[in-house]
Amino acid sequence: MKVACIGRVVNNIPIYCSQTDLQPQAQRLAAQFNFPLVETISTASNQLYLELNQQHLALHSNTEKTQGVYVDFVQGKLGYRREHNCGRNQPLPRAIGLKKHKHLKVLDATAGLGRDAFVLAVLGCQVTMMERSPVLAALLTDGLQRLEQQAELKVIWDNMRLIHQPTQDYLQNLDSESYPDVVYLDPMYPHRQKSALVKKEMRFIRQVVGEDHDSYDVLAIALQRVKQRVVVKRPKGAPLLSANGEDVPEIKPHTQVESKNTRYDIYKP
Repeated sequence: MKVACIGRVVNNIPIYCSQTDLQPQAQRLAAQFNFPLVETISTASNQLYLELNQQHLALHSNTEKTQGVYVDFVQGKLGYRREHNCGRNQPLPRAIGLKKHKHLKVLDATAGLGRDAFVLAVLGCQVTMMERSPVLAALLTDGLQRLEQQAELKVIWDNMRLIHQPTQDYLQNLDSESYPDVVYLDPMYPHRQKSALVKKEMRFIRQVVGEDHDSYDVLAIALQRVKQRVVVKRPKGAPLLSANGEDVPEIKPHTQVESKNTRYDIYKP
């Protein structure tokens, strides 16, 4: 499994598994990501928890009876995008630079649920997904394991790897020969979405991740350790990434690519 875990984070979100045959896998996840492994889930108070079953590992709330939030690189929306809507003329590939280059090495600095990373991997990029949240890293690990089991999708799996570590720490320790061609940054932002599913996903993710207060710092160090460009995803009409009111000069993008609801700010090193 192409997952590097560097550094431990104290985590109070438990992992639950009711199926005996999956207990060894649940124990490995608990040890790998420092989750408490529990036999029951309390309903006394609002709590997020991870549940492992035969289908996937999912993030649930004990107050909501839903299928939970999980990573699926094989079916669902990403399966549809893989087959119908992953052209190089889409806004994200254009912003990354895929109109001129084919096999870019991309560092996804805020992997989240891995959707943009997957699209770029489908298009031939070698994508390193950075994720410091142990919960999201565990969900990505589960999604990658199921992707690996699909022989016809092996070429996509080969293009993706996950590192469970803060992006700044990783970039600071890179030698110049290992700098990525592109750093992609999609910081947490209060997106306004109509889909109830997306709202639930964003709400759950915000609970486990919090705010990305250091996004500007990631941008600053990325510009020192990237070969071609840094791409920052923002909602259309949102302000540029800033230093949270600190007395730091604003970094202005070299150019921008816009879609209906999204803007990609492109910075050159």
